[in-house]
Amino acid sequence: MSMLIGVKGLHKKYGKKPVLKGLNLELKSGRIIGLLGPNGSGKSTFIKCLAGVLTPNEGEITIAGKKVGIETKEIVSYLPERTYFSPNMKVKETIEFFKDFYKDFREERAMDLLSKLDISLDSKIKHLSKGTREKVQLVLVMSREAKLYLLDEPIGGVDPAARDYILKTILTNYSEEASVIISTHLISDVENVLDDVIFIQNGEIALSSSVDDIREKNGKSVDALFREVFAC
Repeated sequence: MSMLIGVKGLHKKYGKKPVLKGLNLELKSGRIIGLLGPNGSGKSTFIKCLAGVLTPNEGEITIAGKKVGIETKEIVSYLPERTYFSPNMKVKETIEFFKDFYKDFREERAMDLLSKLDISLDSKIKHLSKGTREKVQLVLVMSREAKLYLLDEPIGGVDPAARDYILKTILTNYSEEASVIISTHLISDVENVLDDVIFIQNGEIALSSSVDDIREKNGKSVDALFREVFAC
């Protein structure tokens, strides 16, 4: 495994309010990483900085040895917390959208996954349930041959069956050379698929560790340790 992500002295403010406070991290390829923390801890802001959607006030991020920018957007596949497709778009139009924007998009993979979900390509986004909309967007994001997948709350607001499908899709659609970062507060639902975890609290790293180390050194689950650290 090689280092995929390097973060040095990362600061981000909204106006005068500090949101990320000097983050330092090194993350390897071939890992599924949980970015865990309560609401307002800075998870989404960090994800957006990695995706190049937000520009840090200070610090540096490199992905596969490249500073975040146009080049890294070609190797990063980003799933935002909110659906960004027009409600009037048809599912097949979202596929065309991804084909036009991303040269690494694999249409056959997306079509196969959508077929298995029994989702009509002629359905409009606005006629799909929330869970199905989440699935469509995840299928598109995971159908890219990216080196880094950034998934911001991919299982939030969907039923347990949909969560299981989403996690299965994540597990079976990334390569050993890529990594996946999953931002969530639903620890118990994702714990079994994670290799590493990052606890983020008030814009600072409270813990960065492998799941195995947490279980061996602390004698408890990630969910139990999370509840202890964040007293929830």
